[in-house]
Amino acid sequence: MEKKMKIQMDGTMIPGLCRRVALATCGAIVALNVVAQNPIICDRYTPDPAPYVHGDTLYLFVDHDEDVTENGYFTMKDWLLYSTVDMVNWTYRGTPLTSATFSAWAKQDNDCWASQCIERNGKWYWYVTATIKGQAYPGIGVAVADSPAGPYRDPIRKPLVQGWFKIDPSVFIDDNGQAYLFYGNNNLWYAKLTKSMTAITGGEVEVKTKDEKAFGPFKGYDDQGNPKTNFEEASWIYKRDGKYFLEYAAGGVPEFWAYSTADKVTGPWTYGGKVMGQADGSFTIHGGSVEFRGHHYMFYHNGKLPGGGGFKRSTCVEEFTRNEDGTLPQIKFSSKGVNPLQTLNPYVLQEAETINQCSGVLCVGDYRQCYVTNISAGDYIKVRNVDFGEEGALSFKARVRSSQKATLVVRQGGKTGSVKGRVSVEPTDGEWAEVECDLTSPITGVRDISFTFQGTGKSLFEFDNWQFSQTATGIADVKPAGRLEPTGTYDLSGRPVSLSRKGILVRKEMLDGKAVWRKILIH
Repeated sequence: MEKKMKIQMDGTMIPGLCRRVALATCGAIVALNVVAQNPIICDRYTPDPAPYVHGDTLYLFVDHDEDVTENGYFTMKDWLLYSTVDMVNWTYRGTPLTSATFSAWAKQDNDCWASQCIERNGKWYWYVTATIKGQAYPGIGVAVADSPAGPYRDPIRKPLVQGWFKIDPSVFIDDNGQAYLFYGNNNLWYAKLTKSMTAITGGEVEVKTKDEKAFGPFKGYDDQGNPKTNFEEASWIYKRDGKYFLEYAAGGVPEFWAYSTADKVTGPWTYGGKVMGQADGSFTIHGGSVEFRGHHYMFYHNGKLPGGGGFKRSTCVEEFTRNEDGTLPQIKFSSKGVNPLQTLNPYVLQEAETINQCSGVLCVGDYRQCYVTNISAGDYIKVRNVDFGEEGALSFKARVRSSQKATLVVRQGGKTGSVKGRVSVEPTDGEWAEVECDLTSPITGVRDISFTFQGTGKSLFEFDNWQFSQTATGIADVKPAGRLEPTGTYDLSGRPVSLSRKGILVRKEMLDGKAVWRKILIH
């Protein structure tokens, strides 16, 4: 059973429980601050982005470089999902796949390589690379679900294809309904998929990557005899205006991003040139372009998140304009990222794991529930382009779970912005609880907002969702009759009660040697 606990605070509490919420109005200011937004996911390292547009949502399927790199090489144990509707605030949708999803054939607890997901006829098909159990070479498998967040299952319990260099799947459904799977490192193959999307038909076809007309200058072989063509890996296949595009990592290591075009999905291909250079802090580059709500975006990864590098890579995005003939231009890297497509509504329930930028916190969960954890003092969450309207917000509530006392601070702007409210978080006995505060003054217009945290120790509390309101909390200003002890919880007549009682209660505590009054509503 969930206990809902609303706590009204307005900064400094004084006897008499006086509300001191200023009602001064502020002019509307659109949040157009130029701030660093790349990388776009900050609670984890998220390489090999595979964006997918479905309706009014862009889903971002990514791999996961672990915080601790083992044996000086890529350490990747699961696959993650994020989504956005505005391109600046990204919602964690869980960790839908791990190596355990493919336990029938894949190496466990590592080697969860590049992937891509696609929807067909209401089913979601997530194609992944993993190392074959007991072998050193990889295979490509597929997991299926009824929603992008899962739950997923491995319906065939074996890889679709396997062998040396068979990595980095890219899936595409042509206009006639035929689906194709492209894949390969230094080499490139494609295969037709059956209507079930879980088997190949007609065998594998190899594309000649040493064809300089198709993929640019041939660069010979490395010391192990592997071909180092202009095509390296990370194929990204799609069709636009009757022309087939194949984007890919190119040029050996370090990689750059390039593309080729064809009149048929099976080729022959014509080299289009370089699109992006070597990613900052990373010797690989992997991603792909999509069109979303009339805008063109290029996703890729770099190593610029704090602590990042070649084995700890993070997703970034740039907006670009195609050339007049529809081909790809050269795209510059930026730290600014992209502009928002729409504002966020603070008066409807928003997930705490919908984040523009953050530090210290960690999003966890699955298709049933996701939330923010690992919250410590000094951490923050920023949400961008929030539209409070002309009247503005007067109060704020959040859903939390805590085993200790802490404070959630609501700020206008960034992590050091002006404080608009402080919410006391009390222990919730393992249950989720709603906490609430009146704002010190209304927040109006289009603003960025941030949440910062105060308390002692690690994992102060868990944070599920939040919502602003254009009305105050509605708890009357009252003072109980009778004599109160230095600490305790009382009803409105001053009689001691326990927190298990429902209704409006008054709590008196000592804070820094001073009495602190709090009104709470339990229901």
